[in-house]
Amino acid sequence: MTNVSDSTPRIYVACLAAYNSGYLHGAWIDADQDADQIRDEITAMLARSPVEDAEEYAIHDYEGFEGVSISEYAGIDSVARMAAFIAEHGALGAGLLGHFGGDMDQAETAFQDCYHGQYASLADYMEELTSESVTIPEALRYYVDWQAMARDAEIGGDLFTIETAHGEVHVFSSR
Repeated sequence: MTNVSDSTPRIYVACLAAYNSGYLHGAWIDADQDADQIRDEITAMLARSPVEDAEEYAIHDYEGFEGVSISEYAGIDSVARMAAFIAEHGALGAGLLGHFGGDMDQAETAFQDCYHGQYASLADYMEELTSESVTIPEALRYYVDWQAMARDAEIGGDLFTIETAHGEVHVFSSR
């Protein structure tokens, strides 16, 4: 149901002591693993630094996060949690993170408690929802404006959507 990216979320962690001394030293690290494992890989990278006693690092690049921005000094726990969410849910997970401004708690809650499924459009969801709850006489069915109902639900704040591809809309309750 979800589109999972071909690219594993990864971060490029650079040794700041080496960087400040004119060396490019760092490592690409898979971010969708336990935060302690990421920290262990960072420690190992720092131990290999061309500058003695290197301790500080920064995230200088990242990939596979489906458009979600990662700060240079983002916390490793936060990065690991976002990477795992995006690795599991792909563009849909990234879309939720974007919708909630990177707030993982809100994104996870929305996915668990407010997700109504994938549809070709919000209008298709409104038609299905209405047809399941109300019997519409066949003579009136063609007069129902599903697009207007969808627009009203979105404008009213009842629903929001995450579009992951053309004709692939994921519907969520706002509350």
